[in-house]
Amino acid sequence: MDTIWNYINDNQALIKILWTIIAFVLIMLIIRLINRIIYSTNNENNKYYKARKRVYYFFSTVFIIVCVFLWSDDTANLTTYLGLVSAGVAITLKDLFVNMVAWLFIIIKKPIKAGDRISINEQKGDVIDIRMFQFSLMEISSYENGEQSTGRILIIPNHFIFIYGIVNYDKGFKYIWNEINVLITFESNWEKAKTILTDIGNKHSLHLSEKAARMVEQAKKQYMIHYKNLTPIVYTDVKESGVQLTIRYLCVPRLRRNTINDIWEDILHAFGNEIDIELAYPTMRINYNK
Repeated sequence: MDTIWNYINDNQALIKILWTIIAFVLIMLIIRLINRIIYSTNNENNKYYKARKRVYYFFSTVFIIVCVFLWSDDTANLTTYLGLVSAGVAITLKDLFVNMVAWLFIIIKKPIKAGDRISINEQKGDVIDIRMFQFSLMEISSYENGEQSTGRILIIPNHFIFIYGIVNYDKGFKYIWNEINVLITFESNWEKAKTILTDIGNKHSLHLSEKAARMVEQAKKQYMIHYKNLTPIVYTDVKESGVQLTIRYLCVPRLRRNTINDIWEDILHAFGNEIDIELAYPTMRINYNK
C-alpha cells in the first residue's frame, strides 16, 4: 500500500488526472442537484429549459477554468501553457475545437436560439437544443408539403454555422410571405373572382399587417428592410389552361399549412356559389371542321 501511495505522490500527472476526475464528478453532481431544484420549482417547460442551459453553460466554464489552473504548474507560465494546449488541440482535435468556438459564437451573437425555425445545409427544423459540440433540430417537411414536423431529430455540428448559410424564420421579421395560386377558366368572370380572393386574403391576413408594420420599424434598426405594402394582394397572370390569380399574404411560419387549408376551404365555398366562376385544370380542345 505504501508503495502505491509513493508512486501516486511521485507521479504528478496521475494526481492531476485524479483531481480532474473528481472535479468533473462534483460538477456533474452539482448540475444535477440544481436542475432537480429548478424542475421542482418551475412548471413551465420553456423557462426550465433556459434555466437548465444556463446552469450547464456556467459550470462547463467553471470546469474548464479549473482544469486550466490544475494542469498549469505555474501561473506565471499560464500563457505559454495555454498557447501550447491551444496549438495541440487545434491540430489533433480540430473539429471539436471549431465546434466549441462555434458554440461560443452561438451563445454570444445568437444567430440561432432554442425555438427558432431555421434551414441550414438543406436541412430544416425547429431548434430544440444547443450544446457545446452540436445543436438539435426537430425536422420539418419540405415547403411544398407544408413544413410540418416529421418527428425526427437532426443533430447538426456547431461548426456548420461557419460553413453554410442559415435561414432563420424568426430572426428580425417573424412573418413570411406565402402565395396561393388559383387557376380559373378563361370563360370565368376573373374580375369577380379576384374581388372574392381579395376579401378572403384580407379575412385571414389583414389583421397581421399592423403587427408586421410595427415589427418592420423595429427591424429597420438592425437590418435593411424596406417593406412598404404589408396588406394582402392578388396578382393576375395568364397560363395555358386559364387565368391564374395569386393570393400573396403574410402568415406566421408555423401556421402556413393551416392558413392554406382555411383559405382554400373559403375559396371552394365561395366559388361553389358562383355560376360564372370555375376552377381550371389542364385540358385539350379539339375543333372538327365540317
